[in-house]
Amino acid sequence: MVRLESKCHISPPRPPWVRGFFRILSAHGLPYSHSGNAAPPLFLENLRHPPRVVVNEIHCSSTKPDVAPYLPPLLKTLKKKNMTLKPIQIYDTTLRDGSQGEGISFSLQDKLNIARRLAELGIDFVEGGYPLSNEKDVAFFEQIRKENLGDTKVCAFGMTRRRSMKAEDDPGMKCLVAAGTPCITLVGKTWDYHATDVLNVTLDENLAMIGESAEFLGRNSEVIYDAEHFFDGYTANPAYAIETLRAAASAGAKYLVLCDTNGGTLPERIAEVTTAAIDGTKDYDVQIGIHTHNDGELAVANALAAVDAGATQVQGTINGIGERCGNADLISVMANLALKKKGFSVLGGRNMKHLTELSRYVYETANLQWRGGQPFVGQSAFAHKGGMHVHAINKAAKTYEHIDPALVGNERRILVSELSGRSNIVAIATKHNIQDDRKLMDKILSEVVRLENQGYQFENAGASFDLLIKKLSDSFTPHFHPIKYRIVAGDRDFQNEVVFAEAIIKLEIGDKLFFDAAEGHGPVNALDAALRKTLSDTYPSLNEMRLLDYKVRVVDSGGGTEASIRVNIESGDADETWGTIGVSENIIAASWQALTDAVEYKLHKEDAAKQA
Repeated sequence: MVRLESKCHISPPRPPWVRGFFRILSAHGLPYSHSGNAAPPLFLENLRHPPRVVVNEIHCSSTKPDVAPYLPPLLKTLKKKNMTLKPIQIYDTTLRDGSQGEGISFSLQDKLNIARRLAELGIDFVEGGYPLSNEKDVAFFEQIRKENLGDTKVCAFGMTRRRSMKAEDDPGMKCLVAAGTPCITLVGKTWDYHATDVLNVTLDENLAMIGESAEFLGRNSEVIYDAEHFFDGYTANPAYAIETLRAAASAGAKYLVLCDTNGGTLPERIAEVTTAAIDGTKDYDVQIGIHTHNDGELAVANALAAVDAGATQVQGTINGIGERCGNADLISVMANLALKKKGFSVLGGRNMKHLTELSRYVYETANLQWRGGQPFVGQSAFAHKGGMHVHAINKAAKTYEHIDPALVGNERRILVSELSGRSNIVAIATKHNIQDDRKLMDKILSEVVRLENQGYQFENAGASFDLLIKKLSDSFTPHFHPIKYRIVAGDRDFQNEVVFAEAIIKLEIGDKLFFDAAEGHGPVNALDAALRKTLSDTYPSLNEMRLLDYKVRVVDSGGGTEASIRVNIESGDADETWGTIGVSENIIAASWQALTDAVEYKLHKEDAAKQA
C-alpha cells in the first residue's frame, strides 16, 4: 500500500490531475491511499490547465519495502526539486497596457483569441481592459465569462473612486463590479505630488480613496492594487508611499504591485525600494508584485531585480508592446525565470516551448512585424553568420548560444554571406545530405561570393539559397518554364479614379503552354496575380500561399537610375514563412526572380512532404 501525505496550498481543491497521479500508481500495480492535497504534477504537462501549487511538505510511504523503486520518478525527486522552487505569478496586460502602444488596436475577437492563447499557456492573470472606457471592453468581459480558461484569472482594470464620492456611488466602481471578474486591478496614486497637484486632494483623502475603493471591490472579487509611480513617489516621500500600500492592504487587497510608471528606475534602486515595500507591509498577508516600463531599456532587468528582492508577481506584456517604449516583455521574463535563474518556477512548472509561437501569434494579431533581434524568440536570436562562429556551433552549440533554442520553441539559423566559411554551407546543406561533398561545398561558397558581389544577400532569403543548393547539386527540377511576360503599367481608370497595371504571362508546364493575364494595383502586384492565375489550375495549393512583405533597396546608390535593385519578398502559408531575393538593374526583373523563387520553394516543399 502506497500512502501519500501532503500539505500544500492548491487551487482549485481536488483538481482532475489528482486522479491522474493515482492512475500512474495503478499503472505500476500499486494500491494506494492518501490524505491531504497530493503533490504537484510537473509530469502532467499534457494537461491543458495544470494547477498552481506551492508545496510545503510531502511524505510517501509504503507497507512493502520493495515498492519505492517502482514509484514514478517524480515521487523521488519532488521534495528536492519542487520544495526549493519559488513560484512567480505572471500577470499579462497585453490587452490593456499593450494596446496603448502606437499603431496597436485589437478588435473584440482579437482580445478574446489572445486571452484564450494566454490561458492555454498557463498565464496566471489576464487583464482584459478598462470597462468604463469603452463598449468593446464591456463586451469582452461579457463574452469571456462564457469561456473555460482553467486556472487563469481574468482581471478588470480601473481607478480608485472619485474624490468626494462614495465608492458604491462611483460609476467606475460600478463598472468594475459589473464586469464580473474574479480579480479586479485597482490603480491608485502613490506619489504625494500626484495626489495634491493632479487629483487636487489632500494626502489623507487619497489614502481614503485607496482604502474605500479596495474594500468595496473586495466584497465581490480579489483585489490587486497597482501603486502608480511608486518608485518616483517613494523617492519623493518614502513614508507616504508606504502608507498608500498599507491603505490598500488594510482594506483587503491581496497583491500590492509596485509600478515604475515612468520606466526610468535602475535595477539596484528597484531592488532597494522593493525590499522597503516588503518590509513596510510585512504585518499584512499580501504579496508584492512589480510592473515596469522600458523607457530606460531596463524593464526586464528591473522586473528580475524585483523578483530577487522578494516580489512574487510580474506584470508585463507579450513582446513588451505598450505605450512609449513599451512594458516588460513577459516572453523574456518567463524564459529567464524558468530557464536561467535558479530557484524560481513560472506557469506551474510548464516548459517554455510555446513562447516563440505565442510571441508570433500576438505580433500577427496586432498586425506588427516580428522583431528579428528579440531575445529568445526572434528570428535572429539564434542566427549565425560568421564562418568561425558556425564552425564552433557545429562542434559545441553552447559556445555561441546561451540556451538550446528548442527550449523556447525557436530554431537555429545559419546565415549565408560573403563572410561565411565552409562551416555555414555545411550546416545548411546537411538537410540535402551533401555535406560530405567537399567540391560541391566549395562550388556553393564560390557562387555565394559571386552573387553577393552582384548585390545578393541571403540572410533573409533562405528559400532562394535552398533552391540555389538544389540547382548547383543538380537536384533541382523546375515545376514550370517561363517563356515571356509583358507588363503594361500606368493605365488609368478614370471612372473609378485608380491607376492600374496589367501583366501577361506565357509559360510551359510539362509539354503544355499556358497563357494568361491579370490586373493589379501596380506592376509587381499584377505580375504576382498573373503568375498565380496561370499556375493555379495545375498547382491548386498555390491558392494557400500569400505574399507577406515586399522590400526594395538600391544596391549601388552611385549608379543613379541605372543602379542595381535588390528585391526581397516574404511569403507564407499555413505552416511557415520563407524569404526570396532577386537582383537586377530592372525592378520588374528583380521582382520576377523573387516571385518565381517563392513559388518554386512552395512547390518543392510540398513535393518533399509527399515523399516523407
